[in-house]
Amino acid sequence: MNKKIKEKNGILLDIGCGANKQGPEWTGIDMQKLPGVDIVHNFTIMPWPIEDESVLIAMASHILEHIPKVAIDKGVTRFPLIEFMNEVWRVMKPDGRFMLAMPHGASPGFMQDPTHASQINETMFSYFDPLSYDGQLYRFYRPKPWKIHTLDYEYTGNIEVVLIKRRMDVSYG
Repeated sequence: MNKKIKEKNGILLDIGCGANKQGPEWTGIDMQKLPGVDIVHNFTIMPWPIEDESVLIAMASHILEHIPKVAIDKGVTRFPLIEFMNEVWRVMKPDGRFMLAMPHGASPGFMQDPTHASQINETMFSYFDPLSYDGQLYRFYRPKPWKIHTLDYEYTGNIEVVLIKRRMDVSYG
């Protein structure tokens, strides 16, 4: 294990890293076996081969928009995007940070790619934050709780957001 990771007592996880992992101190997970990928796994299949609460920082750059919001599996409705977010929450240490970047759902960059499955806008992350909008949106699905730390976006460009893992032992209404 890398010395920097040991000192921090956790891993840095690059989700969907492809052949461009953030650096040698990062652990890369991707669906394809490519140079730099440490864990070959379809990250839409849960659970991931990663221990609970073992990740200090996770990042997913231009991955979220490829995960469908809704799927029908053997006649059962599933919500793969929420399942993905819950799985990241599971592997994150308490107060761990999850950094995401993706094209805004109204942008040409989103609309041009035939593999983009989920149109994401700036308000979607409020469904994961029980204290955003007074919890009105969070109450719909009650996913694992996140805190929106920072959120920047342009309608014609990208969304960049940093989420912090909230604790489960707190009542969110």
